[in-house]
Amino acid sequence: MNYLGVDTSGKNLTIIVCKKGEVFRYHDENCGVNHSVAVMPAIEKLIKEAEFDLKSADFFACVVGAGSFTGIRIGVATVKALCMAFNKPCLSVTSFDTITYNKKQGDYLAVIDAKHNSFYVCGYKDLTVTYPPKFIDKAELLSLGKEYKYLTMEKIDGIDSEVVSIADGFIQAVEYKKDQVNQDVNSLVPLYIRKSQAEEGR
Repeated sequence: MNYLGVDTSGKNLTIIVCKKGEVFRYHDENCGVNHSVAVMPAIEKLIKEAEFDLKSADFFACVVGAGSFTGIRIGVATVKALCMAFNKPCLSVTSFDTITYNKKQGDYLAVIDAKHNSFYVCGYKDLTVTYPPKFIDKAELLSLGKEYKYLTMEKIDGIDSEVVSIADGFIQAVEYKKDQVNQDVNSLVPLYIRKSQAEEGR
């Protein structure tokens, strides 16, 4: 199966291409706020390296959040444009999937630092969601440590977690979720667990 996937949900920028079972990746751990200018050059660089024709893609995948509000919108818009340009279906993957799909069995809580002692979390048992995505404070996070082991994409002060590769997890998540590919490109929507700071300030 052939596909291209985009993750702009955090400070990272990850692009993956699968061409007849061979996986190619582009991963910038510190893209910061430059996704809007970096995503298309990164896609072009990777498809050139992989000698991948976008018309040959069976679908396009996107990480829809939780994470950076602006980054998520950029990724969703980019993948929607690719789907419409080449008349291909889409696949949504969450940021929590990119963390947790590094593991195959166990009770894990995917934790994303939302700053100011706040966190986005989602709990899994053997890759099945058991604690839906939620925005919580540190006290609630620590209480969940009684049920789950913490998985994070980076070290978080005061949290005893296992740091995993979100690029590897993205690849694994797309492979596991290929049967969820959707023909309706409008189904590709951002996963916002809370309002943006701008909206909260209104």
